[in-house]
Amino acid sequence: MKKVWATVASTVAACAAMFMAIPVAQANPAGCPTLNVVAIPGTWETSNTPDPGRGNGMLAQVTSGLPAGTRVDYVAYPATAFPWEGDIYALSRNRAIDNARGIIAATAAQCPSTNFAIVGYSQGADAAGDLAAEIGTGLGVVGPHRLVAVGLLSDPRRGELDPLVGAPVPGTGAGGARAGGFGFVTPNVRTICAVGDLYCSTPREDFVTRLAGFLAISAGSPMDKLEKYRNEATTLYNDIMAAGGLPMLQLQLSPEANRQREVQLRTFYQSQVHQDYSRYVVDGHGTTATRWLHDWIASKA
Repeated sequence: MKKVWATVASTVAACAAMFMAIPVAQANPAGCPTLNVVAIPGTWETSNTPDPGRGNGMLAQVTSGLPAGTRVDYVAYPATAFPWEGDIYALSRNRAIDNARGIIAATAAQCPSTNFAIVGYSQGADAAGDLAAEIGTGLGVVGPHRLVAVGLLSDPRRGELDPLVGAPVPGTGAGGARAGGFGFVTPNVRTICAVGDLYCSTPREDFVTRLAGFLAISAGSPMDKLEKYRNEATTLYNDIMAAGGLPMLQLQLSPEANRQREVQLRTFYQSQVHQDYSRYVVDGHGTTATRWLHDWIASKA
């Protein structure tokens, strides 16, 4: 009996210690927002020195008219995709992550009770998702409990298990799914991928596109990211081997396959589906993707 009571006592003590470790919210000083929305635009929608007259791109409808007490900060970064623009895609995306992390860190230091939301579109969704995944490990710039919403439009790193709003879509993002997902913030993540948007919906069997996407997201990444990308490269390699290896890749690179891919890409770009999230309907009430994200973010304020 004494052993039973000793076990109960130790369990109670452990639980008490756990609850004591949960951070106690402190009062915010005057001027702090209740919710800080950090928005990362897509490729070519911003720059290192954004033009105020240019607007906020696809995310404007998501961040406009949010409830009182909400502050929206847009992230400036190169937003480039090609080497001749100055920064290759991976370096541009990493700059977006660094700048967004800096905004959150500065606000968190001044405003201990402020919660955060991160939203991103296209390349910005790539950056937003990576930063959210970092925070979801519990070792990020703020605790996972302070990241109450992550909204991703056309995420090139969308995983098949990411919480999806709207009609089901095949495959993953062109860059492959994030190894480990979003960790502790998974319940607060919502991703939207339009049917036919190849950036966020690349069929698993299209290994040529998956290889190209992986090289785009990983090239030029810092040393501390290499282990993560090594794991993702291993997953891609194993998928290729399971599907037939080099002979299968050769078939996907045949003249006929290349012609079919060219037609597919031309159809995709002409469809403007990637640029049409302000009109893409995600539920039976006719709610568009940008409106749905706006209302969801507003509910967190």
